[in-house]
Amino acid sequence: MTKGEIRQSVCAHDCPSTCALDVELVSSGQVGRLHGAKGHPYLEGVICAKVARYAERVHNPDRLKTPLKRTGPKGSGQFAPIGWDEALDLVAERFLAAAARYGAETVWPYHYAGTMGLVQRNGIKRLRHVMGYSGMLETFCVAIASAGWLAGAGARRGIDSREMAESELVVVWGGNPVHTQVHVMNWIQKAKRGQGAKLVVIDPYRTPTAEKADLHLALRPGTDAALACAVMHVLFAEGFADRDYLAKYTDRPAEFEAHLASRGPAWAAPITGLTPEQIIAFARLYGSTKRSFLRIGYGFTRQRNGAVAMHAVSCLPAVTGAWAHRGGGALFSQSEIYGLNATLLQGLDARKPDVRVLDMARIGAVLTHNPEDLAGGPPVTAMLIQNTNPAAVAPDSGAVRRGLSREDLFLCVHEQVLTETALMADVVLPATTFLEHDDIYQASAHGFLQVARAVIPPLGDARPNHFVICELARRLGARHPGFEMTAWELIDATLKASGKPSADEILAMRGFDCTPDFASAHFLNGFGHPDGRFRFAPAWAERGPAHAGLPAFPDQLGTIDAATTDKPFRLIAAPARHFLNSTFSETEGSRSLQKRPTLLVHPAVCRRLGLDEGALVQIGNEQGRVFLHVLPADGMDEGTVVVESIWPSKAFVGGSGINTLVSAEAARPAGGAAFHDTAVWLKSA
Repeated sequence: MTKGEIRQSVCAHDCPSTCALDVELVSSGQVGRLHGAKGHPYLEGVICAKVARYAERVHNPDRLKTPLKRTGPKGSGQFAPIGWDEALDLVAERFLAAAARYGAETVWPYHYAGTMGLVQRNGIKRLRHVMGYSGMLETFCVAIASAGWLAGAGARRGIDSREMAESELVVVWGGNPVHTQVHVMNWIQKAKRGQGAKLVVIDPYRTPTAEKADLHLALRPGTDAALACAVMHVLFAEGFADRDYLAKYTDRPAEFEAHLASRGPAWAAPITGLTPEQIIAFARLYGSTKRSFLRIGYGFTRQRNGAVAMHAVSCLPAVTGAWAHRGGGALFSQSEIYGLNATLLQGLDARKPDVRVLDMARIGAVLTHNPEDLAGGPPVTAMLIQNTNPAAVAPDSGAVRRGLSREDLFLCVHEQVLTETALMADVVLPATTFLEHDDIYQASAHGFLQVARAVIPPLGDARPNHFVICELARRLGARHPGFEMTAWELIDATLKASGKPSADEILAMRGFDCTPDFASAHFLNGFGHPDGRFRFAPAWAERGPAHAGLPAFPDQLGTIDAATTDKPFRLIAAPARHFLNSTFSETEGSRSLQKRPTLLVHPAVCRRLGLDEGALVQIGNEQGRVFLHVLPADGMDEGTVVVESIWPSKAFVGGSGINTLVSAEAARPAGGAAFHDTAVWLKSA
């Protein structure tokens, strides 16, 4: 190679964009700056600042470079280096011993979205299925939102993000793309320049995205369903409903309209904290603009009424018929458009239907032996954790840490740095970054299926997830064709089974576009239900087992963690610009930009409580308390407080991180963590 050579890659982090990258090489083993791929039809050369400076993460002096074995108390950070064979032999030995004593379900492979690459992310599922280890219900991110979207649309797809450039109105509901998906802002600017489009942002606080909006509706957390119902009340009442579209493409529109008759702006105003005039103004703007792009985020669904709220919001373009127009309709996720056969990747042909499934968001309750969460099975006494840091990111993190500290729990963590979770491990295995292994990627914001080769060799003695899973499988006696293939062979075989071009062909073309045609993307040939109609009246029983009590039509349920006299504030634990969950909190550049754990508090509340900027305060509830420094921030309801980012616990005064306060109560109907649904008190420290 020559200095300054550019290599191709794909960002593996948990973001809808899954960016195609151009990576500068400083030497054969060192990367420089990362850039968005020029000419990419969706990305157009844009990437976030976090990934642009990714060399800081790859070559971080704290990167793990050799396997480690615990030598001191759990959490002490006392480890000794060992070799790979010794480490893997020990893990396999402990897994086999645990299974011999309690049965295979005592082992719980635990993972999530630290990599979005399908090979490196899904091998742990193949090991789980072959060995009969406990299953995992994936509830951190999309479980609530997906249940709500599918209740109406019936399929996880939507309009092409690139159509945003042709929209006359863009509504970002429950998302902050300036922090979490910068490409949305690029397409919004195209719509503004080309169509004179307006931007509306619906979010409980004035995010950097909301600061750029023509209209920001700062509703109270958890009241989105009330706002959506009131908006649709106006759409029907003032003639903005497309009666022809409703008759052709939706179910029970007349009954839905009757249901909304008592749910107008005057009803919603005291619930949402907005004025009736604000609700009416937005409804009229939306109803009078057919080419309206509704970009639906995940954030507002992370509440106990989240699935109902998602369904309510997704009803808007069905009422106005915006789906029928170019640049009109909605996008939540494109995750179902790729058509990949995941059998080989996940070992679906080896799955045992009677194996228990444990809720990942309930990990604290699982590890502290709550019988209901253990589903009648044995205690969890052995775990392999890849691609996630539950000690920091899971709800009720105090219970999680208590569970992980059990001496009778054998824990192996495969990680890039010593996270809070890795510090609790008995064995720590060094993991590669996405620039150090091969993988295949699909996205949720665009339709390009992508593959990537390793750009540099593994740092030190780090190894990919695929290596670890295959080596453990060999030691455990697990047999499956996926364990016998290289990562590239696995990619190629999956593509062949899915009727796609080969891995080398997709690599050469820098992505294979799976975007549906206009009619399919806009559901003009039918929504994803057997009758082809959008459902205003969802069959909640189809969406999950905890469906009792969910409404026949969209409504504001009294299920959220409402403010009380004792806990008068509602906490949002929102994404930060410079971290991605707990990722990047280990790099100096991101830490210096994020500064410190901070609580956004309305200036009126600061005056009332005598709090100056930078004052140390404590917020808390029945689960614990957390200390933070105050930053006055208007543009939100006085009862709302916001913490951006997931700092490690050691960054907080007192050593308790923000998810100490977040309940692990499962949302209905299919589970899910209510990260932004927390009532707290606020006191001076």
